[in-house]
Amino acid sequence: MATWNVNSVRARAERISAWLERSDVDVVAVQETKCRDDQFPAEVFTGLGYEVAHHGLSQWNGVAIASRVGLEDVQIGFPEQPGWGEPAAAEARAIGATCGGVRIWSLYVPNGRDVEDQHYLYKLQWLDRLRAAGASWLAEDPGAQIALCGDWNVAPQDDDVWDMAEFEGKTHVTKPERDAFQAVVDTGFADVVRPYAPGPGTYTFWDYKGLSFPKRKGMRIDFVLASPALAARVGDARIDREERKGKGASDHAPVIVDFG
Repeated sequence: MATWNVNSVRARAERISAWLERSDVDVVAVQETKCRDDQFPAEVFTGLGYEVAHHGLSQWNGVAIASRVGLEDVQIGFPEQPGWGEPAAAEARAIGATCGGVRIWSLYVPNGRDVEDQHYLYKLQWLDRLRAAGASWLAEDPGAQIALCGDWNVAPQDDDVWDMAEFEGKTHVTKPERDAFQAVVDTGFADVVRPYAPGPGTYTFWDYKGLSFPKRKGMRIDFVLASPALAARVGDARIDREERKGKGASDHAPVIVDFG
């Protein structure tokens, strides 16, 4: 399976189709589709034999799951997912489905914007509610096979950014954000990619500005966190850095995990 922030599914349609054929993944969790449900190009996936479920409300955010091993019990949002705005409303940031016996969640964690912004507090609350939901799922069934996949907008370790000095006082690396990420891990969900793709210098995101990609100025903010029963099945994991290259690439690379 894979997780990939595509940064506009319509703008990236041809690249997504080509990547699906090349990578041969069974399931892909997609983030930042940037379209409403009626605008979503489902044929990009169905034309290659995937079932697909999408949740999008506007030109911002948007999440999807595409699977060729079944797509059942689709759920929009997780329990008590916090909202944003006045009045607060849930954004299109979480969708879950059961694919081949595994509960897949495609997650697009709020960016946080700035540490002084209300969006930062929203981000911390969002992560805490996700932690609580994950804890409840494991309490109900300790043997559940669950994958929390997506763009977490958190770099949990210093190795996950190209230069910590550049991020001083900025979001993605603050202690509250890292603690919120670690709280999900402590609940029982393991980062199953890091053992196969250790840092430093291993990233999943490179800004479009300032030649960040060729200069290797990246961040690792896209993760697959697996429940204990699912983590035990991991045989390999990798970051497809090649997909960040060339014209029309997303600023994120796909993250792939093989389960036995």
